[in-house]
Amino acid sequence: MHRDPPTALVVDRESDATQALIAFLRGRGFEVVWAKDGEGAFSALDDGASVDCLVSELRSPRIDGMALLARALERNPVMCAVMMTDGPDSEMAIDAMRRGAHDFQVRPLHLEKLLAVLERGLAQQKLSARVADLEGRLDERFGLERLHGHSRALQRVIEQVRHIASTRASVLIEGEPGTGKGVVAQAIHQNSARKQGPFVSVDCESVPESLIESELFGIQPPSSAGTQARPGRVELAEGGTLFLDGVAALPPLVQVALLHLVQERTFSRIGAREPLRADVRLIAATHRDLADEVKAGHFREDLFYRLGVVRVQMPALRERREDIPLLVDAFVRQFNREHNRRVTGITRGALERLTGHDWPGNVRELKNAVEGMVVFAEGRRPLNLSDLPDALREGARETDPLDVAIGMTVGEAERHLISATLRHTGNDKTRAAAMLGIGLRTLYRKLKQYGMS
Repeated sequence: MHRDPPTALVVDRESDATQALIAFLRGRGFEVVWAKDGEGAFSALDDGASVDCLVSELRSPRIDGMALLARALERNPVMCAVMMTDGPDSEMAIDAMRRGAHDFQVRPLHLEKLLAVLERGLAQQKLSARVADLEGRLDERFGLERLHGHSRALQRVIEQVRHIASTRASVLIEGEPGTGKGVVAQAIHQNSARKQGPFVSVDCESVPESLIESELFGIQPPSSAGTQARPGRVELAEGGTLFLDGVAALPPLVQVALLHLVQERTFSRIGAREPLRADVRLIAATHRDLADEVKAGHFREDLFYRLGVVRVQMPALRERREDIPLLVDAFVRQFNREHNRRVTGITRGALERLTGHDWPGNVRELKNAVEGMVVFAEGRRPLNLSDLPDALREGARETDPLDVAIGMTVGEAERHLISATLRHTGNDKTRAAAMLGIGLRTLYRKLKQYGMS
């Protein structure tokens, strides 16, 4: 999706016509970046400039328009690209359009026609962004289905989400890192009347203290500076939800400004004289105990109570171990799709090992562990103990009972041992033979002997 105002990269040799084109686009509200040769254009794209439109010479001694078009579409697949030439060339025009150009124009340019093409391309970008956003919302299915589990602790959280989502109340989500605070914040937003508005997230702990105020509230440069104001996250969240993750990390002056936002529904950009009104719902999250932060003088007590009109406590994964099988199943299916794997599930022994672990990193740590297991799993089989991360595999042993009893024959005991080993390896006979210390041909002979083939 393009920014407002949109940015156009003009790539053309220095001439009066080029300057007229640049002046025309700026007069129609575009920010224009000009490159007089291919090297400058590639640099503009590779330096991370956000470009919405490309207007470029197709072929000249210092400009390879086709190569530039390809690079531009790599950077922004929905970029609106218009290629220019000094004379008609239907073959090149068709080739350029086939490679993703929106239009092909012959000099002297008809500037109004060019503007119409650019505006149509920008409208398509907006539509693409809306479709992608809608697909994302539908895929989340209002967010609640991403909270996997039937434990009482998690069901209590889900009930809270259902009750508070339709209100305007500020919400404080507390819990250890990795417990899913961001997922709950999104679920509240998706189930609210603001779900059509933006959900804007800020990780307060990752933004340097010197930049967090401008990140949240934006900058209003002096009129003499000749530069445009930069909106902050509060403005970007207008009509929607602003999620402040790691809110305990906010410095004192920013806490004061945030308190004003909560109480008065107004804020001020840095350098601005007049405040702006804000229609945003605030959801904050923290892994620290904010009550302790207040007692220590690190967090404002009035802001604590304003943010925590409603408080949701996320349970640690070790407090809801019964949800681990559901989480593992969901993650296996997710990573099968993402990594083109064919994992069919997980053995009981491996699942028991996962369930017995304390998971200090909570759901996030479990998710990362399952992803690694799925990535390295080959073939169509379940995950087993040998797939576990090293820290979990050390000392692990398959817990499937062997059903070996006194009075049983050696053959019967051997049959049970082979069966348990095959379950452990997901029926991987090569690995089973190695674990049993016998050859593969011997294993096949015994399988046939015991009627297990």
